Amino acid sequence: MLDFSWLKKYTPRNLLGRALLILFVPVVGIQIVTAAVFINRHVEGVTAQMTQSVGAELNYAIQIITREPDEDARQRQMETISALLGLTIFLDEDGTVEPGAELRSFDISGRALVETLQDSIDRPMFVDMTAIDKIVLVEVATPAGVVSALIPRRRVIASNPHQLVLWIVFAAAIFATISTLFLRNQIRPIRELAHASEAFGKGRSVKFKPRGAEEVRRAGNAFLAMRTRIERQIGQRTSMLSGVSHDLRTPLTRMRLAISLADPSPEMEELAHDVQEMERMLDGFLAFARGEGAEPTRLTDPIELARTQVTNTRRAGTSISLTVQSSTPDEPEVQLRQTAIGRALANLISNAARYGDTVRVSVALDRLTLTFTVEDDGVGIPEADRETALKPFTRLDVARNQDSGGSVGLGLSIAADVARSHGGTLTLSESPQMGGLMATLRIPR
Repeated sequence: MLDFSWLKKYTPRNLLGRALLILFVPVVGIQIVTAAVFINRHVEGVTAQMTQSVGAELNYAIQIITREPDEDARQRQMETISALLGLTIFLDEDGTVEPGAELRSFDISGRALVETLQDSIDRPMFVDMTAIDKIVLVEVATPAGVVSALIPRRRVIASNPHQLVLWIVFAAAIFATISTLFLRNQIRPIRELAHASEAFGKGRSVKFKPRGAEEVRRAGNAFLAMRTRIERQIGQRTSMLSGVSHDLRTPLTRMRLAISLADPSPEMEELAHDVQEMERMLDGFLAFARGEGAEPTRLTDPIELARTQVTNTRRAGTSISLTVQSSTPDEPEVQLRQTAIGRALANLISNAARYGDTVRVSVALDRLTLTFTVEDDGVGIPEADRETALKPFTRLDVARNQDSGGSVGLGLSIAADVARSHGGTLTLSESPQMGGLMATLRIPR
């Protein structure tokens, strides 16, 4: 079976380019073959007919010239024949002829001319089509000497065969332009649908109106229906969680008030600690369930956002540093859900600070991607458990237990959810320099 995989790197990547390629390659191929065959047959046929007529005239001239007994009579006959036939004929009585032809490369009409003259004039002959511009030199060996004739090229070769090619190219260019414009109009709705889908995958909702062919409109309407259902579900979940949050916080507030009014005792301190832990767990549950999906995106400076989180962590006494690398200083802002990204970054930093003594945060910004990297010098997470660690409510080993200190194991899950809502990813690996966990949050721009 033939392998055409090497053609992939030469084929267009977008739909418009591939559609034009599918349309034009067969059409252009057919036109080239048709034009080549037609022009070849046309030029050869017309040239043969015109050359046969000139060959007959040369045969007549040779017969008249060789029939005369002396040089003067031959000269008079050559002058008369040249005037009558429109040729320039002269005689070299001492000359010789080496049979052959001198042609330009790819001269189809020249080959037809030589073949026809050789068939018409049964004598040793040499044809030169390169010595004089627009003139064909024919030398024929006769008993009286070498008869040479200068024949205008237009008398023996079909003229202007290139006009057909020009008309074909001109018509093809016009229809190709029309086809390209039509295809662009047909593909534009597909591009708009792809743009709307990509934006929704990154957490942004852009205006989109289905149009174009029936199949494209159906796909567009299906996308709008899906987007509406997802947004409605997010809205309903957010509203429900807001009500649940209010209902749950009310009894906790009463409990805290009762504890504050009660006499101090070890039992009251333990109860106050339990209430505080319940509030922290409730905040974690609600943050995970809400997912910050209702927050709109806006232009945000990610470097400044990371600097704020690092400053807040440093105030708590954590040894933390920040490294910034940007290849787009002229475009420092990115479309983000600022609160969600801030929460995800805070979770990663607090997770690193909890299990390590030193934390390092890096921000890398280029034309295509925004990358946050958080590293620590703690015990890390085994490679086999890293994917599991991103799932909610997952308990790891005692060395890095997500439930320690009142946490409910949702910090990494919330960060991963925020990354997915922006069309990005959160990956866990081992820090090559610090030896602990390295969390990498990538967001496409």
